[in-house]
Amino acid sequence: MAELSPELRQKLDELDRELEEGDITQKGYQKRRTQLLSQFGFGDLESKIGGLRVHSPDDDPSYAPREDHRSASLAALNAGASSSQNPQAPYENIESHPASLLAPGGLVAEQRPNIRQHDSLFLSTTPLNDASTRSGTMVSGDYAFNPEQQYFGYADQPQQNAYDSRTGTLLDSQAYFSDFAGQSYDPAATGEYGGPQRYSSSDAFSPTAAMAPPMLSGSDFPPPNALEFLMPLEPREVPFAIYDPHDENTPMSNFDNIAAVLRHRGRTAAKLPAYWVLDSKGKEIASITWDKLAMRAEKVAQVIRDKSSLYRGDRVALVYRDTEIIDFAIALLGCFIAGVVAVPINDLQDYAKLSLILTSTQAHLALTTDNNLKAFQRDITAQKLNWPKGVEWWKTNEFGSYHPKKNDDVPPLSVPDLAYIEFSRAPTGDLRGVVLSHRTIMHQMACLTAIVSTAPGNGPADTFNKTLRDKNGRLIGGGTSSETLLSYLDARQGIGMILGVLLTVYGGHTTVWMESKAVEIPGLYAHLITKYKPTVMVADYPGLKRAAYNYQADPMATRNFKKGMEPNFQTVKLCLIDTLTVDSEFNELLSDRWFRPLRNTRAREIVAPMLCLPEHGGMVISVRDWLGGEERMGCPLKLDLGRENDKGKEKEKEKEEEKPTPPNGFSTLLGQGTTSTTEERAKTELGEVLLDREALKTNEVVVVALGEEARKRASNEPGTIRIGAFGYPIPDATLAIVDPETGLLASPNTVGEIWVDSPSLSGGFWALPKHTEQIFHARPYKFEPGDPTPTPVEPEFLRTGLLGTVIEGKVFVLGLYEDRIRQKVEWVDDGGAESSDHRYFFVQHIVVSIMKNVPKIFDCSAFDVFVNEEHLPVVVLESQAASTAPAANGGPPRQLDTALLDSLAERCMDVLMQEHNLRVYCVMITAPNALPRVLKNGRREIGNMLCRREFDLGNLPCVHVKFAVEHAVLNLPVGIDPVGGIWSPMASDSREELLSPADKQYSGIDRREVVIDDRTSTPLNNFSSITDLIHWRVARQPEELSFCTIDGRGKEGKGVTWKKFDMKVAAVAVYLKNKVKLRAGDHVVLMYTHSEEFVFAVHACISLGLIVIPVAPMDQNRLPEDVPAFLHLISDYRVRAVLVNQDVDHLLKTKTVAQHIKQTAQVLKVAVPGTYNTSKPPKQNSGLRDLGITMDPAWVQPGYPVIIWTYWTPDQRRIAVQLGHDTILGMCKVQKETCQMTSSRPVLGCVRSTTGLGFIHTCLMGIYIGTPTYLLSPVEFAQNPASLFLILSRYKIKDTYATPQMLDHAMNMMPGKGFTLHELKNMMISADGRPRVDVFQKVRMHFAATGLDRTAINTVYSHVLNPMIASRSYMCIEPIELWLDPKALRRGLVYVTDRERDPKALLVQDSGMVPVSTQIAIVNPESRRLCSEGEYGEIWVDSEACVKAFYGSKDVFDAERFDGRTVEDPSIRYVRTGDLGFLHSVRRPIGPGGALVDMQVLFVLGSIGETFEINGLSHFPMDIEASVERCHRNIVPGGCAIFQAGGLVVVLVEVARKAYLASIVPVIVNAILNDHQIVVDIVAFVNKGDFPRSRLGEKQRGKILAGWVSRRMRTIAQFAIKDMDRDAALNPPGTSSGEQSSGGQGGGSGTVTDASGEQQHRASLGSFRSSSGGAAPGQAVTAAPTMTTTTSSLRNFERAPQIPEQRELEQQHPQYQQQQPHDPASAHALGTATPGPVEMPADENEITAVDNDQTPTKNRHQQQQQGGGTEAAESALPRDFQLPDFDRFGREDGGGGSDAKPGSSSAGQGPPQIRLPGVDGRESLGDWDLRPGSGSGSGSGNGGAGKDGDDDDWARDAYMSMNLAGTLAGK
Repeated sequence: MAELSPELRQKLDELDRELEEGDITQKGYQKRRTQLLSQFGFGDLESKIGGLRVHSPDDDPSYAPREDHRSASLAALNAGASSSQNPQAPYENIESHPASLLAPGGLVAEQRPNIRQHDSLFLSTTPLNDASTRSGTMVSGDYAFNPEQQYFGYADQPQQNAYDSRTGTLLDSQAYFSDFAGQSYDPAATGEYGGPQRYSSSDAFSPTAAMAPPMLSGSDFPPPNALEFLMPLEPREVPFAIYDPHDENTPMSNFDNIAAVLRHRGRTAAKLPAYWVLDSKGKEIASITWDKLAMRAEKVAQVIRDKSSLYRGDRVALVYRDTEIIDFAIALLGCFIAGVVAVPINDLQDYAKLSLILTSTQAHLALTTDNNLKAFQRDITAQKLNWPKGVEWWKTNEFGSYHPKKNDDVPPLSVPDLAYIEFSRAPTGDLRGVVLSHRTIMHQMACLTAIVSTAPGNGPADTFNKTLRDKNGRLIGGGTSSETLLSYLDARQGIGMILGVLLTVYGGHTTVWMESKAVEIPGLYAHLITKYKPTVMVADYPGLKRAAYNYQADPMATRNFKKGMEPNFQTVKLCLIDTLTVDSEFNELLSDRWFRPLRNTRAREIVAPMLCLPEHGGMVISVRDWLGGEERMGCPLKLDLGRENDKGKEKEKEKEEEKPTPPNGFSTLLGQGTTSTTEERAKTELGEVLLDREALKTNEVVVVALGEEARKRASNEPGTIRIGAFGYPIPDATLAIVDPETGLLASPNTVGEIWVDSPSLSGGFWALPKHTEQIFHARPYKFEPGDPTPTPVEPEFLRTGLLGTVIEGKVFVLGLYEDRIRQKVEWVDDGGAESSDHRYFFVQHIVVSIMKNVPKIFDCSAFDVFVNEEHLPVVVLESQAASTAPAANGGPPRQLDTALLDSLAERCMDVLMQEHNLRVYCVMITAPNALPRVLKNGRREIGNMLCRREFDLGNLPCVHVKFAVEHAVLNLPVGIDPVGGIWSPMASDSREELLSPADKQYSGIDRREVVIDDRTSTPLNNFSSITDLIHWRVARQPEELSFCTIDGRGKEGKGVTWKKFDMKVAAVAVYLKNKVKLRAGDHVVLMYTHSEEFVFAVHACISLGLIVIPVAPMDQNRLPEDVPAFLHLISDYRVRAVLVNQDVDHLLKTKTVAQHIKQTAQVLKVAVPGTYNTSKPPKQNSGLRDLGITMDPAWVQPGYPVIIWTYWTPDQRRIAVQLGHDTILGMCKVQKETCQMTSSRPVLGCVRSTTGLGFIHTCLMGIYIGTPTYLLSPVEFAQNPASLFLILSRYKIKDTYATPQMLDHAMNMMPGKGFTLHELKNMMISADGRPRVDVFQKVRMHFAATGLDRTAINTVYSHVLNPMIASRSYMCIEPIELWLDPKALRRGLVYVTDRERDPKALLVQDSGMVPVSTQIAIVNPESRRLCSEGEYGEIWVDSEACVKAFYGSKDVFDAERFDGRTVEDPSIRYVRTGDLGFLHSVRRPIGPGGALVDMQVLFVLGSIGETFEINGLSHFPMDIEASVERCHRNIVPGGCAIFQAGGLVVVLVEVARKAYLASIVPVIVNAILNDHQIVVDIVAFVNKGDFPRSRLGEKQRGKILAGWVSRRMRTIAQFAIKDMDRDAALNPPGTSSGEQSSGGQGGGSGTVTDASGEQQHRASLGSFRSSSGGAAPGQAVTAAPTMTTTTSSLRNFERAPQIPEQRELEQQHPQYQQQQPHDPASAHALGTATPGPVEMPADENEITAVDNDQTPTKNRHQQQQQGGGTEAAESALPRDFQLPDFDRFGREDGGGGSDAKPGSSSAGQGPPQIRLPGVDGRESLGDWDLRPGSGSGSGSGNGGAGKDGDDDDWARDAYMSMNLAGTLAGK
């Protein structure tokens, strides 16, 4: 370096000083030095001194030492930015580039000046102008590689300043990967590797971000013993140079790459065999010698060079079968010679994989054989796939050999840095390519050669001269002769290729390759070993087990396999076994009972398991060897098991007396002179240890015994586990044990992840820079004493993903990171402190336990799923018992024996509990070979990560599932008051304390006393009825248009002026008065289609003082629902007449409808009144006033009913409310003033015109404001939705009413264009509960082109008691969206969060502000106190628009709903809505000049009646259902209902397909557990179409509950989730607790149809509410019918936790603990009750409805659901908490509870919740009374059960629906 410039020399000197003074690390020094050199135009000229050498003892310039080894393989990748920055990069400067260091001569060997320079590895942006000078390519149809379109070049990379071959990663080389295959390849899309499934990153440290853990405070500082780290094991060296096995004088360091070695082999070992290939029967099918191999490889290289237009470093795909090993080797070596990068692709059947690899590597040339190409062509045609685009296919088997012309030498080698890219699948199934460089390969080969060549042979000592050769050039003495390898591992990838192709060439060995099936033939394997005399066998455990077990079963089959050829394994000196975990027991069997009997004298020494990294290139990182040097590793090599208390602690190696070693025919090569025999054997023998199984669960390694002692004690020490070692790490490898969660170095004697660094390992993934950085360049950290900052440890490591430990310097592996199952355990210390920790289990150990102890298991696997913040273990079993394959060909499918499957699952759980203390969450059973497999050496093994992925997706083909949630699931939350729920005084007070001093939630009120008519300036309050207003309009504007019908084509009908309107109304009124003889106070049903006739009839009836009941026309498709509803209406209100128009008259006279009405009326004993058609009444020429038809003052008094609105819930339950004249005018006033409606803009009436806003807009608003009303029939709208929007546009309508369903229909049917809606200022979309969050966005987007203002799309909160409680109209802002914390919501709190902070947050939209004359208060429904801000409560309303009463109800509780008075201000009288919600204040800049305006908006959450409580937490069913509906693709949208019945939480799910329902169950259970922290009791499935829905598609919750309770629900399968252990006493023999199916067809699921069994089953399951004994949640309740005791839920030695809130509650309220009478019956007699499940009804209208029907067909079970004694329940309450008399809720005659059985009134009920009843509801009779054979009309009305007289059964169902399941056990 004499020519260095002074400036450079000065800088280098400074750098040296910094290193000496310790200012810079060795690594930083090297990096800075390299940067300086490259800045001054020097490459890395000097080989850095130091580090480990693999080849020659003297410094070998062709090999960089270890500082820059592994990522040197990526030198090309570091080459620099894309040449778009430097398109004319000259060739001359190539020397300074490190990628050239490997090339012979240093310059690119083959310069092509006549070709324009291209980018080396990606498409150029500039077009190619000059014609190519290449020879013609081998064009084959469309797959030709066309150089005109593909621009590749090489060797024009610009110089990069900073080049450091060790630390450089794929990250530095983004230019290299700037655009792989355009956008089509997105590695992230395949699922991030390094995500949660592999390296979980804790808060402390993220290996993925490679960030140091946070600074520790003094208190956090780890104790001194925690600072004890097991430092990385220092690398060993190879103590000799590697020479050519065929020639001791040729050092292998002469060769730079395998291509050079191959040429050498072709010349020097020309006629020696390179390969023998055998088929599955051991027959030779191909062989080749070295000269042939070399020449054919040269030919492939020549063709690629001359014909392919590829450049150096371009990728070429190799597509060969496993048997085509010779063709594959030729193609691979040909690529090496040609300087292109080979990409082996092994799975020909997997088209997607092939496509992905071709695309991601941009391979435009694929080498294959003729056979493959034909087969591929056939497959592609059969599967209707397309050929991969832009790939040319060549058949290398047709190329022939290379014959150089005379005087022509072979072309010089010019190889890129990369040699090949090996693609493999991660355990998660993701496909990734690992790049391997030529330098890495040569390192690997030197290492392996050193290991193999030093393995001692079996021959006797010999004096023959070792240099003499036979006529073939083979060394006779065999001193350093080549090896013969016998392998059946796949030679196209991983270790199979490293040994079978690369090592074979490197050492000139002979490889005998056979198909893996050959080992299955008894005796064949042994015969081949004898015949080919291999020195090295390459195998795996499954194959060896097959051979060894065959020999054990029938030794003579092996011994007599070939006459006269006795098996002889004498030549074998190493049996390399490819595995990740050592099977010590089998190793013993293999050596002692296979190798030794078959004449191998060193049987114990030849078994060599090798630890390879199949995901990271396949290289070996540990295998037993005889190289020595282990004392350099810097770790204790002798474990002292002396004193008990010191057990497991490693001590310094003790010196033994040295005894001279007897001569044994081979030198030790340890360079240590003499050594002790025992020590020597210990070093080279396969280490074995016996570890304490319990300690392993906490990641501790406690060694119980070592070596021979471990073998002896293994069988009789139950709490131990026997583990075998691989050996020391390979030479040159640095190995560390690291905690995979934190990235800190592990302490000694702990299990951690094995991280390794070696020049023999790959430098990274292809095109995945992020993953390369995470996995190939990971930095472990450690804490220095006294320093709170962790410091990184040198060097960078490859994370293997293997968990293990180092004992005595040897590597022990327990399994993959993915194969470790975690489980959280909690316990209470002696001092009462609660602790929790994780226990770790390994899948292999679990599998062994199951296979040994559970019968009928074919194969199994296990994994853990992360649900609800904890890891839950799942076991998947394959069993013949789960197969439905026909017993005989063509026979019927076998029926599953569910009881057997269930017992297998249970046995599996018990075994794992007993042997491992593992609490399994769920066991799934599938048929054999049904689980996803991964290929390992041609064999398919269950891939547990693939299983987990399929499990999460619900795709496992599983036929049975069994849960054990009580034991596995720990963190289930419990409310403040688990018994009383969120409204109890205790829970309410705790919220108030938490939120104080918050404001109370109530809105202001804008009382508009005076409303002025804009036409006449007359105060509209002057009018006392709408009829008087009609008279006024007729007088003031007689000739103006009042009503006009428009048809679906937009054509106007004949308009009706006010005067004409008056006459038409008068005509109907006269007809009704004179012809129909109706008198004031008579009830009339108006059943009209949407038309003017309807409006006339309404006003005619009002003017006569009749009570109007508008109803919609019957739906012919739903007569079983509509007819009984209609008849009950007639019967209950004694209707005098039914008024109809022409259309409805025609409908009612059709045969089907008329007959249906007639028959049902007979059954119900209802007289149907006359039907009168008012379409054409006798004409009148006078108006109402002229005819003397005026309003009687009595009719306008408050309380006089004028109109009855009948609402029907989705379940066809009726709610009737009455409107007086004051209410009608109040509603009109609120509507007019809130929506600022004027007479200048017309009104439109379309949908829902019989109730609510639809009725107001259709019949009243036009009259109230004096403007025309346009009518569009809903039928016309349904056929042509655009008609509605055209009318809105044409008539400039400002305010209109719509429903979400009609808008969905419109958006599905029509485009949002062709009309303008900018005049529409207020489209009111009604919602009777929580608004749908998607409606606004959908409508806005769909109608964006029409100019519809975003602020015109407005939600209105419409309730049966007030059609507009809150409205967004004219708020001038978009909907306000809040993300609520669901955990707070369950406790009654409103905590606003955001989606980023809480991914499970619940999105809600506001329902608007209060309208005019309306006030809202948010009130605690039980204490009647105003709620504080930050909690939700019941919405109470005070408004002129509220109805005054339920019609016909004499119920006190109904009256109470209209008399809500808060504790704070009893003077205001509110209406209670029964809905939960909260008020929220926002500020928006909508004032003048952008001033901020405060607004108080209402958020509606849902109905109280639908919520249910578990463990004192309240849940909204719709949120749980939403989680379920989106969790699996087979679940029908909107096809889930969750409810409580009999104390059980039941989920009913509608599925699109029946197959493998068992696999969907865990997905549903997990989704609910994850999002809502509850465990459901039963999951039941119904077929698509069987899920009860209303005509509007709403869920019929009441019908679902009734169908479930009465067991009439047509389920196809039911699965019990909670464990049935505790109710075994109730279970009849033979019932399966895993699954019950009432449909008889389980969809592959078990079918138990014993009704009583199922019934008892259901009854016995306690919900996880504070189960009936008041046991702490998380504790099981045993099922003795007389005694309720608490047992630990953990079933192991650790006590189950008590939840602190629960314990505090018990201390505060000792009465909770005392209220546990032994016998429920006696409890009832004493007048107390066991606090039990407190139930919120599943349907607000079913159980809370108060029945006022006077019909005799009242269903008894309904009465019992609604009633039932509560005296006992009341007495169990604190005295100061008084409840209203619950008896009255369900009784008509005061005696409705008398049906209850004695002794069962309400035992099992805790303090009941006050639930707000709906009104006057009834379930559809279609399901009950009209079934053939059902009890028709007697007083019992037992709905179909009566035909069997099974009264008890019916009563039991009724009890179940009341949650009285606890009582059944006692009866």
